[in-house]
Amino acid sequence: MSKTAISTENAPKPVAAFSQAVRKGNILQVAGQVAFDAATGAIVGETVGEQTEQTFKNIEAVLEAAGSSLADALMVRVYLTDVDHFGVFNEAYNKLIGEAPHPARTTVYVGLPAGLLVEIDVLAVVA
Repeated sequence: MSKTAISTENAPKPVAAFSQAVRKGNILQVAGQVAFDAATGAIVGETVGEQTEQTFKNIEAVLEAAGSSLADALMVRVYLTDVDHFGVFNEAYNKLIGEAPHPARTTVYVGLPAGLLVEIDVLAVVA
């Protein structure tokens, strides 16, 4: 079983040597997405809530390109730059993630490039 790179113009192009997502069999790993606008490369939003919305738009574009969706997500990993953003992030996340059963989730705190407040990657299946 070979692995296949997934790519779409509707999500930001990777800035290094990695794919937007990789599929092997029915397993799909979406690379960490941030709040970049796919067309301009600019950061969308100044708050963690706004950036989370744009990040989810990018994730959904990659999932769609692979024939999947958030409904097929098994695991979501969230990387926040500030522990004080956890509550606001959760408000945005809860509106965006869809109906139960929800994917498993891990949240960690990291450093990201200037201006970025959140990064999210997703493990999903392709039905």
